[in-house]
Amino acid sequence: MDSVKIHMASTLAGFILDACFGDPHFLPHPVRGIGNLISLSEKGIRRLFPKTEKGELAGGALFVLLVLGITAALSFGLWYAAAAAGNTALFLAESVMVYFLLAARSLRDESMRVYYSLRNGDVEEARRNVSMIVGRDTSVLDAQGIARAAVETVAENASDGVIAPLFYLALGGPVLGWVYKAVNTMDSMAGYKNKKYFWFGRAAARLDDAANFLPSRLSALLMIAAAAVCRLDYRNACRIFKRDRFNHKSPNSAQTESVCAGALDIRLAGDAWYFGELCKKPFIGDALRPVEYEDIRRANRLMYAAAVFALILALIWQALAGMWI
Repeated sequence: MDSVKIHMASTLAGFILDACFGDPHFLPHPVRGIGNLISLSEKGIRRLFPKTEKGELAGGALFVLLVLGITAALSFGLWYAAAAAGNTALFLAESVMVYFLLAARSLRDESMRVYYSLRNGDVEEARRNVSMIVGRDTSVLDAQGIARAAVETVAENASDGVIAPLFYLALGGPVLGWVYKAVNTMDSMAGYKNKKYFWFGRAAARLDDAANFLPSRLSALLMIAAAAVCRLDYRNACRIFKRDRFNHKSPNSAQTESVCAGALDIRLAGDAWYFGELCKKPFIGDALRPVEYEDIRRANRLMYAAAVFALILALIWQALAGMWI
């Protein structure tokens, strides 16, 4: 089996493993390891630099280089050792690396916990469940707000957690995929615009914006195609995407959220509470009907259909790259 066939087979195998098993909590997940690396690196680097604007900017830049360097070295070391051991070891190692890289099943499972709580009429349980997957304050949310928050999470993370990793996996194999994962994890932990991270986390946030620029737009286009396949309102998805794709402070987050809002004929986003402060945000989409808990299931169907399209594109790209090489 040549290397191209191994890459394609491992990509497919990893995708299937994620679809079947998701994130098994009894196993140590590499993302948790990256999270620990980020926390330790931040603590160490903050001690080295002065608590000034320039000091925190410089420290934040070193922080990004350190985390990415260690992640790249470890993932490449694992891949290289497997490649040296033969085709079977390489296939198994790449399959596991791809499996842990993707988060479609986990995203589906966590959001569907919210769905089942709302369907059973247990709003308090739904609040607890949605608080596990969103960063906003959930104590003020009613049933409709909880459902909206879950849909927004599925829509946004369809890119960050599924399609963007496949994009970088196709371009540079599992090593580049895990470097992207480190970028995304750094942003989720240090990319806040609050007092603690405004300067220190700026490099991580800007790098995440750059890394997600192309994947988020590709994800939106794939979700429009998925809306047509899933018999959702793909025409409205196109309309809202064109109109509202920049209705967010992030240049990327509203790309997929706008498609999802249009496909479901609902309105997403709007003002939200974070850490006790009201954050004013524009709406995405039109309220052609009220948000309901069934929209969580519809959003997951849309996410998975787009993920399958992304997988097909990744496999085609790998095959073509092998021909060119």
